Formats: sequence, C-alpha cells, structure tokens
Amino acid sequence: MATAARTLALDLGSSSVRAVVFDADLRPETVARRPVELTQDGSGAATLDAEEYLAATVACVDQLHAGGALAGTAVVAAACQWHSLLAMDANYRPIGPGLSWMDTRAETEGPGPADPVDFHRRTGAWWHALYWPVRIAWLRRQGSRAQRWAGLAEYLTRELMGVPDASLSFASGTGALDTMTGRWDPEALELAGVTEAALPPIAPDRYRGRLRHEYRRRWPELAEAQVALAVGDGAASAAGVGCMGPNQLSVTLGTSAAIRIVVPGMPEPPSTVWRYRLDADRSVLGLAYSAGGVLYDWVCRVVGEHPGDAALAGLAPGAHGLVSLPFHAGHRPPLPAHGVGTVHGLRLATTAVDLVAATLEGICHELAEGARQLDPDGRATAVLGGGAVSASPWLARRLAAAFGGRAMRSLEREVGARGAAALATGVDPAPRFESVAASPDEVAAMAEAARHHRALRAALP
Repeated sequence: MATAARTLALDLGSSSVRAVVFDADLRPETVARRPVELTQDGSGAATLDAEEYLAATVACVDQLHAGGALAGTAVVAAACQWHSLLAMDANYRPIGPGLSWMDTRAETEGPGPADPVDFHRRTGAWWHALYWPVRIAWLRRQGSRAQRWAGLAEYLTRELMGVPDASLSFASGTGALDTMTGRWDPEALELAGVTEAALPPIAPDRYRGRLRHEYRRRWPELAEAQVALAVGDGAASAAGVGCMGPNQLSVTLGTSAAIRIVVPGMPEPPSTVWRYRLDADRSVLGLAYSAGGVLYDWVCRVVGEHPGDAALAGLAPGAHGLVSLPFHAGHRPPLPAHGVGTVHGLRLATTAVDLVAATLEGICHELAEGARQLDPDGRATAVLGGGAVSASPWLARRLAAAFGGRAMRSLEREVGARGAAALATGVDPAPRFESVAASPDEVAAMAEAARHHRALRAALP
C-alpha cells in the first residue's frame, strides 16, 4: 500500500531546532528536537553559531530517518527566526558568529534614511539596530571583511540545497527589502554600504528545489521531495494557528512575543507597525516584543523558583500592587533597541509569586496595547499560541482578560512547523482552538492595572 504524502517541516528557533513530520492533513506524527544556544553577555551580544544550527538540523533529520518516519515525504518546508545576520566570505562561509534578533549592540550612525516615513512605507521597517542596514554598516565599521551577507535561513538553504536564495518572506524581515517591489531597496543598500550582489538573490514566489546530492543519498526518502525556501517564523506562526485573515489576531508568546494580522496585498502600515511579507499576495502587519518566555525564565531565576499556575491563580490581576515594564531584553522597533525594564511598587511584603505575576502581566499589557494599534475597532478575535501559552492556562486567561474578556487558544503545539508546512503545501488544515474566558471582575481588574501600566510607561523616558 502506498504511503500517504507527508511533509517534513523544520523550525529553526532561538533555543532549539525541531523537525516535524506531518501527515497529509498536517497532523503531526513524529518530532525530533535538538537544543541550540545563543552566546550572550552584558554588552548586548546575542550571537549564534550557524554551523551548530546546521548540525542540529541534520541530527534531527537523521533521527527521523533512522526511525523510518520520513517514508512518503513529498515536501520539505521550514520556518526560521527573522532578523538574523551572518557575515560571510565569497564562498558563503560564515566569518565568525552570526547576530541573532536578540543582539542589541549595533549603533546607528549618520542621519539615516532621507525620508523616514517613505522608507517605512517601502520597507515596512525602520532605521533600527534590529535590521540589516544598521547591522551591516555597524559590522563594517568594526572592521568586518565580509564579502557577502545572509541570514541563517539562506546559509542553511545553501548548505542543504546548494542555492543561497532568500524567500520573499524571509527577505522582508531584513529591513533592506522594498516590500512593494520585492527587490532589495537601493537606499537601504546605500545606508548599509553594500551592493545588491553582496546580498542573497530573491527567489521567485513558491520556488521549489531539491536537496543536494549528498543529502539525497543520506536520506533517500527525501530524494524526490520538493524543498521550499524558509519563511519567517512570524508568518509561519500566524499560518500555524490558522490566523490567515484580517478578522483574527495571532498572538504568540514563545521566547519573545508578537501580535500579527495577515492582510491581502500591501497596505501602508501605521507608523508604529511593521509590514513583512507572507508571500507575493499577502502581508503580515504586526508589533513584536523582546519580552516573552525569556523574561519568565529571567524572573524565575531571580526569585529562585518557578511558581505554577495554582500559586499564580491565587492573585487577582494587579493585586500584587506592582507595575512591570517588561523591557529587560530591550525594545523591538520602532523604539530604540536599548530598553531598560522596571518593576515599580516593591515592598517588604512583595513575594516571589507577586514578581512573577507582575512580570507576565506586564507582557499582557504590552500585547493588548499592540492589539489596539492593529485592530482599533476591536473586531478581530485574538488567537493565542506559542510555548508559554500552551504551558500555562493561567497566562492564557490573563491575556484574555487583557483583550477584553475572551480569546481563543490554539491547541497546536508545533505552530511554526505547521504553518511552514501549510504554506509550502497549500493545505488549509482546520485549526483547533479552545475558548478562553475571563470573568468580568478579572477584566475590570486587568483594565485598572493597564491604566497604571500606561501611566508609568508614559512617565519614564
């Protein structure tokens, strides 16, 4: 009996590489995972080892191959963290560690774009340390001898497929792409101090290739598989939870946090909202936050414990009397990268549970403010996803309270991989949700806490 067509989807995140085999209806069958580590220090450095990512990816696929999980695989897809940058030599070999999205060291120099409003209209981005124009210029000032520049996705594409091309989706997260035309933006290149030849070619939409010969031989089940270029993790996450239209807000809490909406065409984004591309026909509008699971891990290390949902549930929203501005890991655009977090209202009676609850509620307030910017009429349904939300019903309920009382929580755990698979195959799987509702008292308490949050935010520089 022939094996139904399967899809292998890779998810290249900040803390791990995952390889997921989906059946023809995009139900996950088998998962392989390998941890990866960023190298961080007090200077703001957060660097990645591209060769470590490649080794982790190959190890995941080796595991699936050894277990017989790859039989019948017709498509290979991938989601990869947006905004990474690798300095490379002429042969596409990395020169030193790459910059992850968490690296905040790059400094802007000079006046930046001649017309910042028009630059944002074209690129969907800003003159900011997260993006390639600032990062490349900064690395060149540090003495980098790189002849080519690429993201983690393009490095893996070349190693696995033999081509260095970028997908439209992944290139749109660099801040150097004219997202209206789908070509590298001339002013962005000038600001970076490079030519178009130094950046990856932009592949045609829905480009498909094959694995290199050595990998077809290593994994014979994938020898005839069509391989799609990696898409940005944010676009994949929106697709993975089923948020593919303007009536749904994709709210993701993983290592970082983001709120996104998928819209047709290329509408001009509000001044505080980025616009990246999902594909040639659709855009992703959103706001991103460095605060997420990384902040939960931080506060639990500080207090020396990981209080569970049962302990947190004993506190009403804001009952701890604390206001947390969750910028400990820096800001995402358009705010300057070097953010500083605060916890206001500390008393001798403050407990570990208070600090954890306040930190997570601060993230909820930021996401709710982002929702108001993306959906000022409040018509869209918030769909919650990501590892932090999957692990904590308490956090999902707090988010629902911040969003006015109701939200939907995705029941899909591998949302990035699932979204990449859906975009690569054209399969539109039925999303699985559960309703999350907060009581009127919780909504009122969260709204009052949000007022204190906004007041302190406005008072600080």
